[in-house]
Amino acid sequence: MGLDLEGLRSQIREQVIGSLDFSKEITDEEMYELIDREISGRLRHLAVSLEDKKRLRRQIFHSIRKLDVLQALVDDPTITEIMVNGIDNIFYEKDGVIQRSESRFESRQKLEDVVQQIVSSCNRVVNEASPIVDARLENGSRVNVVMSPIALNNGPVVTIRRFPDKPITMERLIELGSISEYLKSYIEVLVKAGYNIFISGGTGSGKTTFLNALSDFIPKDQRLISIEDNAELQIRGVPNLVRMEARNANVEGCRPISIRDLIKSSLRMRPDWIVVGEVRGDECVDMLQAMNTGHMAMSTGHANSAEDMLSRIETMVLMGMEIPLPAIRGQIASGIDIVIHLGRLRDKTRKVLEICELGKELDPVSGKIQVNTLFRFEEERVEDEKIVGKWRRVGELKATEKLMAAGLRLPAEPS
Repeated sequence: MGLDLEGLRSQIREQVIGSLDFSKEITDEEMYELIDREISGRLRHLAVSLEDKKRLRRQIFHSIRKLDVLQALVDDPTITEIMVNGIDNIFYEKDGVIQRSESRFESRQKLEDVVQQIVSSCNRVVNEASPIVDARLENGSRVNVVMSPIALNNGPVVTIRRFPDKPITMERLIELGSISEYLKSYIEVLVKAGYNIFISGGTGSGKTTFLNALSDFIPKDQRLISIEDNAELQIRGVPNLVRMEARNANVEGCRPISIRDLIKSSLRMRPDWIVVGEVRGDECVDMLQAMNTGHMAMSTGHANSAEDMLSRIETMVLMGMEIPLPAIRGQIASGIDIVIHLGRLRDKTRKVLEICELGKELDPVSGKIQVNTLFRFEEERVEDEKIVGKWRRVGELKATEKLMAAGLRLPAEPS
């Protein structure tokens, strides 16, 4: 057709912005009316299809009121990750496959405006003096922004992790093949008995999703406190729920509030359960102290295996406290009861790969924490490009004191 819709969009957008009355609040409906008026006037004598007009209308509205070209991707529930590498390199993950978007930002300034819109809504700041920030969108999606001079691309680098509108339940994870019905029942009993559980896994293995689903097993009459760096958990159905989020320092002089500060404060709030979204550093010290002082807790961390997670926890504790390694290992073994390791397989599916129990006494020879593997996923074959396997029992739960105290029994394994 030869019609430059990109240029037309930019012209109409500027015209609409120029006609705005900034002395009063303008609703979305009024904004659409202004856009419709300009589109009608500009396209009156041009051969433009109804579909192109609708798309033009939507794009102009998104560029003024929303996240510009990112809004359509953010609104798509099938997209789980959006990666912006400057103004003209936008990628997204859909159904486990990374694809390149045809959309691009019209200028570096427009992308920077979108970035400022995102971070300001969370009362956070990003600029050349402080070029890295974590934020979130209204729908709960997690956002990471890296700007110049750190980012060397043609514009800021933005990564958006989109979470489902409705939290994924254990039943849904069973349907997806991430866990078996028996393992779900097994873990449910452990949670109800008050076992401290740590979830490990690599990037994109589904740790936050699994933690959400796991929290559904917490008895509804108990007080739960969730602590996160960026609010991502979607815990529902717990009436006595307190949600807290860490805060960075800002230009207004507000001092930062760390995960460590929040864990210490939560101990004075009469918690039954403390759920820490993820531990990455010295806050691990306070989490272990909470676990070792009678509080029930769950958390997640990045690692390649359950045993690797223990090494990472040791390192994180050393970031916040200089104590001998045997003492650290004793604290870990005493505080954490169960480690559940998740993984993302080569067919893009996410599964529980391992469930381990930590021994309460260190190995007398190596001095390491004794790990009793309870279940392990074993691959059997590939069908229709999907990995098929089963969870095999490897060992029996040894520390049954909490089960006995709660008057609960582990479910019988199906024959």
